[in-house]
Amino acid sequence: MSVAFRRESDEEHMEPKFERPLPAGPNWVTAAGKALIERQITDLEARLADADTEQAEAIRRDLRYWQTRRTTAIETPAPADGSAGFGTIVTIRMGGRTREIGIVGDDESEPQADRLSFQSPLARALMGAEPGDVLPFGGRNDAIEVLSVRAID
Repeated sequence: MSVAFRRESDEEHMEPKFERPLPAGPNWVTAAGKALIERQITDLEARLADADTEQAEAIRRDLRYWQTRRTTAIETPAPADGSAGFGTIVTIRMGGRTREIGIVGDDESEPQADRLSFQSPLARALMGAEPGDVLPFGGRNDAIEVLSVRAID
């Protein structure tokens, strides 16, 4: 018998809806990152009240993600010694261009705005650096010059 005659609905051929993947490692957040998580949860809870059945499933999935992120969040201050690390803005010269790199948590990262996850390769290269340091990156021993470091919050 042909499949067309025995299938009861299109539902059985739809792709399954998976949970949003959680980033590996600790869930470090800045104060702004903690506030971002709370805003996301509040927004999703408000949207859930007005959602139809199909939208509600996706909203609930996102809500579970953000609730997990809230539960696992570890508010982490910038290093007290003034070195580059989580929660700092590091001014660097790289490839003849000056950039201000914010080292933040996974959920608050915005690479196009130079706010990088602490797990990104460039952020990892900057960890522990101090003004005046010249760091290797991308196969070059003198790729990054650290100009200044300051706390984000």
